[in-house]
This record gives sequence, structure tokens and C-alpha cells, in this order.
Amino acid sequence: MIDIQEILKTLPHRYPMLLVDRVLEVQPGVSARGLKNVTVNEAFFQGHYPGLPIMPGVLIVEAMAQVGAVLLLAGPQHRGMTPLIGAIDDVKFRKAVVPGDQLITDIEVVWIRGTIGKCKAVGRVNGEVVASMEMTFKMKEKDAE
Repeated sequence: MIDIQEILKTLPHRYPMLLVDRVLEVQPGVSARGLKNVTVNEAFFQGHYPGLPIMPGVLIVEAMAQVGAVLLLAGPQHRGMTPLIGAIDDVKFRKAVVPGDQLITDIEVVWIRGTIGKCKAVGRVNGEVVASMEMTFKMKEKDAE
């Protein structure tokens, strides 16, 4: 398990864009499972939508991508690098994510070649799939352009 203090040491994201609270399991280079507690206090609920709070799909995708970033950065060959999204494919939203939900994301590495790779992500609430996607990424040296 990776707690929020370790996540803050690993990811460059900060409030309001840090969208993973805990990584429940990680097998570097293979898979990870992360958790996002969705609370009514999230700033985006003020406008999305008043009276009908729904987590924006783009933020669900970002939350899943951040779990993927923790997975990638857990491996010694990528430690200290910055993962960048190159492509997001086959995104599907199946159910709304609302305040009180726990978004559990499972990430599986499909392939990695050097600093480029592909992952599959599935987000669930109460065991039901709410979103899924494939993501291509590139690992960037912190000092590189």
C-alpha cells in the first residue's frame, strides 16, 4: 500500500488536481489498484451540476491516469521521471460517479518499451464498472523538454 504522503513524494500533482488518495496494491511494471474518495467538498461539484453533483468524466480519466503514473514511477527505471499522456483510447463511461463514492481504479501495463508504453484502466464503484480506457504514455526526464 502507498499512502498519501508517499503519493505526494511520487506525483507532481497537488490540490485541486491530485485525484488519488491511496494506492492499495502495486506490482511495479505490472499492475496497481488505487482509491479516490469522492466527497461533496470537491470544488468541481459547485458547477457540475448544481443540484445534481456528478464527477466530470475528464476527472475520472485523470484519476485513473494518476494511479497509472504511481504504478509507472514505482519501478526503479522510471523513478524521478514525469509520465505524460500521449493518447487516450476506447474511453467508456458506464455510470455516474457521485459524492460518497469510492472510485477504485485497476491499472494493467500492456507493454513498455524504453520510455513509452500502454496501460489499460478500469474504474469501479461498489464493484460496478463506471469507466474504462486505454492510455499510451511517455516517460520524460524532469530536466528534458
